[in-house]
Amino acid sequence: MTIVTRFAPSPTGRLHLGHARAACFAADAAHHAGGRFLLRIEDIDATRCRPEFEAAIYEDLAWLGLSWERPVRRQSEHMAQYRQAHDRLEARGVLYPCFCTRADIAAEIARAGHAPHGSDGPIYPGICRRLTTDERDERRASGLAFALRLDVGAALAQTGPLRWYDAGAGDIAADPLALGDVVLARKETPTSYHLAVTLDDHLQGVTLVTRGVDLFHATHAHRLLQALLGLDVPRWHHHPLLLGADGERLAKRHGAPTLQSLRASGVTPAEIRARIGGA
Repeated sequence: MTIVTRFAPSPTGRLHLGHARAACFAADAAHHAGGRFLLRIEDIDATRCRPEFEAAIYEDLAWLGLSWERPVRRQSEHMAQYRQAHDRLEARGVLYPCFCTRADIAAEIARAGHAPHGSDGPIYPGICRRLTTDERDERRASGLAFALRLDVGAALAQTGPLRWYDAGAGDIAADPLALGDVVLARKETPTSYHLAVTLDDHLQGVTLVTRGVDLFHATHAHRLLQALLGLDVPRWHHHPLLLGADGERLAKRHGAPTLQSLRASGVTPAEIRARIGGA
C-alpha cells in the first residue's frame, strides 16, 4: 500500500519551528516509504484566515526544500461536502443543536459541583441533549445561535467498540466519551475541525496521519466519525511537540519565532532541520 501523508496548516499567521517539524515529519515519512506527500489548507475560520498567510505557507515550505502534490485542497472550497456529511449524521440521529453559551456551560458545571475533565478541559455536561424535539425546534425558529454536537453515547450505541493504531502507542481502544459531545458544525459554518479533518483525510486518500501528540485524544472522536460515515481508517503517528525555553509548546499565540524571521536572520534550512530533528 502506498503511504500518503499530509501537512494541514491554518493560514492564521506565519509558520514557526513547530510547523516546520510537523511538515518535515510528514514529508519525510512519505519520502522514506516512496509514498506521496500532500498539503491541505485548513481555512474554515473565515475571521482569522488571510490570503497573505496562505501565500506565506507555500513560500516557507518551499524554502525548507519541501515539495507536495497539486492541487492543494482548501477547506473553504468544499463546504458542500462537509454539509452533506453532517446531513448524513443528522439522518442517523446522532446530532443535536446546542444553544448553550460559555456562561451557560460554566453555570451548569458550577451547579453540579464538579465536571468530568477531558484533554481540553471540562467536558460539555449535555445540557441541550436533554431538550425535547419541540424545545429544539422552538429555539431554532427563534433565530438563536447554535452549534451541532455529536451525541457520542447514541453514536457508540450504533457503532459498538472501536479501535485505532498509533505508530508510537500501538493498538488503542477508542474512547470518544472522554471528549464528550464534540461540536461538528455551527449555525453559520457547516463544519468544525473534527468533521472537516476526518472527511478530508478520507477524500484525499491519506493512509498515515502524522501530527503532534497534543491531538492524540482528538483521534478518539475522529475514529467514531469514520465508523459513522463509513470512511477509510488510516494509521496515525503522533509525534512529540517542540517546546520553548519556558517548557510550553511553540505556538503563534505565545510569540514563537517565525520561519520568516529566522530566515531573515540568516538561519538556513539545514539549520532548521537540525533544530527540529528528523522523522
